[in-house]
Amino acid sequence: MSLRTEQDRSLQDEGIQDARPSWNLTGAALYEEAIRRREGLVAADGPLVCRTGHHTGRSPNDKFIVREPSSERDIAWGGSNREMSVAHFDALRRDLFASMSGAEIFVQDCHAGADPRYRLPVRVITEYAWHSLFARNLLIVDPDAQTGQVPQLTIVDSPSFRADPARHGTNSEVVVALNFAERLVLIAGTSYAGEIKKSVFSTLNYLLPLGGVMPMHCSANVGSAGDVALFFGLSGTGKTSLSSDPERGLIGDDEHGWSDHGVFNFEGGCYAKTIRLSAEAEPEIYATTRRFGTVLENVVIDPETRRLNLDDDRFTENTRAAYPISFISNAVPSGQGTHPRNIVMLTADAFGVLPPVSRLSPAGAMYHFLSGYTAKVAGTEKGVTEPKATFSTCFGAPFLPLPPSRYAGMLGERIERHQARVWLVNTGWTGGPYGTGSRMKIKYTRAMIHAALSGVLDGMRFERDPIFNLDVPQSCPNVPADVLNPRNTWANKADYDAQARKLAAMFAENFRTFESAVAADVRTAGPHV
Repeated sequence: MSLRTEQDRSLQDEGIQDARPSWNLTGAALYEEAIRRREGLVAADGPLVCRTGHHTGRSPNDKFIVREPSSERDIAWGGSNREMSVAHFDALRRDLFASMSGAEIFVQDCHAGADPRYRLPVRVITEYAWHSLFARNLLIVDPDAQTGQVPQLTIVDSPSFRADPARHGTNSEVVVALNFAERLVLIAGTSYAGEIKKSVFSTLNYLLPLGGVMPMHCSANVGSAGDVALFFGLSGTGKTSLSSDPERGLIGDDEHGWSDHGVFNFEGGCYAKTIRLSAEAEPEIYATTRRFGTVLENVVIDPETRRLNLDDDRFTENTRAAYPISFISNAVPSGQGTHPRNIVMLTADAFGVLPPVSRLSPAGAMYHFLSGYTAKVAGTEKGVTEPKATFSTCFGAPFLPLPPSRYAGMLGERIERHQARVWLVNTGWTGGPYGTGSRMKIKYTRAMIHAALSGVLDGMRFERDPIFNLDVPQSCPNVPADVLNPRNTWANKADYDAQARKLAAMFAENFRTFESAVAADVRTAGPHV
């Protein structure tokens, strides 16, 4: 039996009959297929530019976990973890697979997890060639291991299939359904490729803690002395940008595990926001938007000259570049590092009141990890006319199947065991809220992070912020002293005090959910109300 026949039969065993699969095509071959099928355009400098249509981001209200006996006791049901019955999932699978009969499909056998001890073989089956390239860029590809690989997770992605809420138990025509017992994910009704990436992450967030490994929504880099730093943060806080430091090796930009052996990247690529990206501020990431092999999502391109306009947000603010991590010159080939010496929690405070850098105690680290705070600015969503606080537990609530206390407990234990220093860094506004103040200069943020990671801040004098209960350094090389105290940057100090108390109250209200699950020192480590 030929290899191709064996591969095709494996698809039939999974339930996909009579399809016309292309197996493990390379980047160049997938470019050819995407162009032949009119899925995108090749830009002047080589990237493949594709549109995702109506869905330009994740569809959080359309994600489901199948409620089945092997996992139902572990899942924190409710919130982001909506349940789907086994019967609805089976109907969805039958209908989706039937719709692929006779269709061209693309299959990539990859894996997640740079540490071989925790590697998860993943098969991604897609309707679009460019989605196959996305998966190839974002996951880890080992050509020697692709032959005969038996997947432990299969993702089937069909944007053209429309779910039926009455028949499939969904909220709309869009669905992302995870079945942990069968290690199967079904994605339909959306062309947003990020759903593929986050389905792998959600699965690892379920599997790894059961084996004693902490999964983390963070970037990671390493200094010349081998000192590893983690960067937690929600979208727009600078996680990808700040971890891409030319003086430090990039382990990964978004998802990692922390085991007894150290940290390791889940992925083999990066998924960076590109809106208003500049060669001056972020040269490494900017360069990836100018080379063959990168997939650009919803970036505006001139149809005649094929020149890009990274400043144009006519389709969405959430324009993205998906590229292999090897495109970053200082990427760490192994995707692995030692136990972190520093942990940075990033927030973009649009209220303009949090200090730009502060030191957290272990209890404070637990408090802010469980809080997962950032703020949306006015105008980013319909009806948002002033800064809006966003609290996403563990900086990744939509992707956490287990109770948040499970992940927080793992972090607290590791911080204590490895004596990691923890910092809260505000990349948001200063001198006033969004619309009045100004965004923190990235050169100041980089200087503060450099001082923290190098140990320079350890020798500075710290004072306790009376409202936010944070230890704030009173000086930092290459940062004006006034910038370090946000109250000093406001023209009207009474307005600052009122805004700070308002945000402190939001923290307290949000944290009530966790009060019964944490120790007293964690409960009292937050802002004073």
